This record gives sequence, C-alpha cells and structure tokens, in this order.
Amino acid sequence: MMEVRELTKRYGDKTAVSGLSFVVRPGRVTGFLGPNGAGKSTTMRMMLGLDTPTSGSVLIDGRPYRRLAEPLRTVGSLLDAKGVHGGRTAYAHLAGLAASNRIPRRRVDEVLEMTGLDPATARRRTKGFSLGMGQRLGIAGALLGDPRVLILDEPVNGLDTEGIRWIRELMKSLAAEGRTVFLSSHLMSEMELTADHLIVIGRGRLLADTSVREFIASHSRAHTVVRAAEGDADRLRDVLEGELRARVSLDAGGGWLVEGPGAAAIGELARERGLALHELTPRFSSLEEVYTAMAHTSVEYTAEVTR
Repeated sequence: MMEVRELTKRYGDKTAVSGLSFVVRPGRVTGFLGPNGAGKSTTMRMMLGLDTPTSGSVLIDGRPYRRLAEPLRTVGSLLDAKGVHGGRTAYAHLAGLAASNRIPRRRVDEVLEMTGLDPATARRRTKGFSLGMGQRLGIAGALLGDPRVLILDEPVNGLDTEGIRWIRELMKSLAAEGRTVFLSSHLMSEMELTADHLIVIGRGRLLADTSVREFIASHSRAHTVVRAAEGDADRLRDVLEGELRARVSLDAGGGWLVEGPGAAAIGELARERGLALHELTPRFSSLEEVYTAMAHTSVEYTAEVTR
C-alpha cells in the first residue's frame, strides 16, 4: 500500500503540489489523472525519492522509498523510457539493474520475454530503439524485481495497438495478484478500460478519489437514446418535450437523444401513448467527457482554437 500524506512541493514562489493526501491500495489498478501542470510528475518523483517534499511524506508499506534496502524488489517504476544509456544494450541495462538489487540474472531473460523483446533486440544498443521498444524496455525494468508495487507514467506511450492491449491486460493481471498498480495516462479511453480507481488532481490539489464507475456516474449527464417506429418519430418528440419537459435532439446514430427523464419514464409514457419503440438505451458520458469537464478549471496551459 502507498500512503501520500499532506504532500507539498514548492519551487520558489510556485506551488506544484499542495497538501495532497490519498491512499493507493493493492488489488486494483489506480489511475492518476490531471492536466498538464497539475503536479502528477512531481508527485510521482516524490514517491520515488527523486524529489524531496517541502512538507508531507509518501510511505510504501510504511516506509519512505529511500529507506528500502533493495527498492527494485518492492517498487517497480517507469517515469522516463528514454532514461537509459544509449551505448548499452537492453540486456546489459537490465543486468546492471539486477546486480544492483541482488536479483538473479535469469530474471533478465524472463522480463525480456514477458515484454516481447527477443534475444536479437536485447543485444542491440538502446540508442537505436524506437519509442515503442524503449517503452517495453522500461516496463521490463519495472518488472525486474517482481515488485509488489508498480508506478508507471504514461506506460502506453509509443506502443502499437497490440502493445496497448498487452500492457492493459498485464496491469489487470498484476493487480489481480494483489499488487499495487499506480499509473498515469492522458489516454482517457484506455484509462477507462484499465483502471478500477481514480485519483484526480488539478493545480496540485486533490479533485477526486473514487472508483471509475462512481466518478462517471456522479459527474456525467445522463441521456437516453430513443428510436421510434417509422412514422412515430415526430410524435414521440412532441410527447417527450410536451409532457416530460425533456430536452430532445437528434442522435448521431439516428433516433432522439433525450436529456432529463430516465429510460423508465420514457418507456412508460410511450406505452401509454401507443408509441412503439425500437430502441431505449441509457447513455452516460465517457470518462474523457467527465474528466475534461471537471479538469477544465484546473488547466494551467491552454491553447486558443482558431477557425
């Protein structure tokens, strides 16, 4: 388990993280969200002892990272896939990490196979690696010590579709084994498929600490897609607007997109008015839509869209 306690980090007169507190529990994938400049990278660096907090602390199984005797056996991390000496081979890079934490050499071969880096690739110098290959090597390094805790920053960056599916299933399987998995990503669609729980920050402060399902349900605008039998569409709209005071608009896939009354109320009214429905589907906002709306006021860097 990781505990973030009243974590604050200041750089001169700028506060990057302010009084941040949350717990990352084992057995689930916890997503870490926030717009650029929100303090995510600073928080993750403080988790790993790379930056010193102005105040507060981060405890991993009750201890700060710097007090772990063999940290790779407890925490596996990936913050920067390019943080590898370009003149070393992938194998040499992993072998050096293994030796520093008394990890058996055979584990290097195991993680290379797990991450899809074949023997020929492993003997190549990393300066020639593509972004996707560098990501796989970084993930291999994070898995090297068979750690109980994983901290990953943008782990799908540069991966192709197969690679993204692979890392998604890997994270889920590791969490299912009872490990603590903490990852950040700007890909909301992928986070919605991968994460069980969310920590959302903005301008260095906590905005949400909740399950993905609760986050979407609590902040989304509920709509219902309604499709009537041929010839009844206009009458259905009149009934919905007139009797239920619903806001009705055309749905991109056909039919009406109804905001206001729920599916049950719409179905009951259609039955009473003798209107045959071919579709009655509740639709909730996506994680991306909900997150974008919540984080809008916490965005530090914005660009004006010109038309």
